[in-house]
Amino acid sequence: MKNNEILVNSVRFVVLVLVQVILLNHMNLWGYINPYLYPLFILVFPLNGSKSLLILLGFVLGLTIDMFGDSGGVHAAASVFIAWLRPVILRSSFGVSYQLNTLKISTAPLSKQIVYIILMVFFHHLLLFSLEIFNLDRIILILKSTLFSGILSVILMVCTVIVFSRKSK
Repeated sequence: MKNNEILVNSVRFVVLVLVQVILLNHMNLWGYINPYLYPLFILVFPLNGSKSLLILLGFVLGLTIDMFGDSGGVHAAASVFIAWLRPVILRSSFGVSYQLNTLKISTAPLSKQIVYIILMVFFHHLLLFSLEIFNLDRIILILKSTLFSGILSVILMVCTVIVFSRKSK
């Protein structure tokens, strides 16, 4: 990665953690809906970046959220999981352009970006809430939390991507 990319990703990391910890962690709609914006760091991490570095940064990102939220490592586990799963989701969302290394997520069609975000958020939230609740008797709560928090998180992430994306001409 270039120095500019390192700076941009460092700022993105800090801003997403601060927004999550200061603002979004205090939102609790109807007792089980919490928006999560911090996984966006993993989603928009440069495609040419090291996959091992992404998994390490995913762990640090999740652990940071866990430390502020006293949540025992569930965010770290979910973040590492989606960082590890990311190449598979990219391949299924963007197809040939990802495999041929011609993909730029910011210039991809919005529909493909939304599919990518939905898949990543679904897997993140499903693991997060499964580990947080950790009781199969409460599977309905796990699925409701995954669905509704996921919808709110996807809306938040898509809006953030649209607002902060640079249009290249």
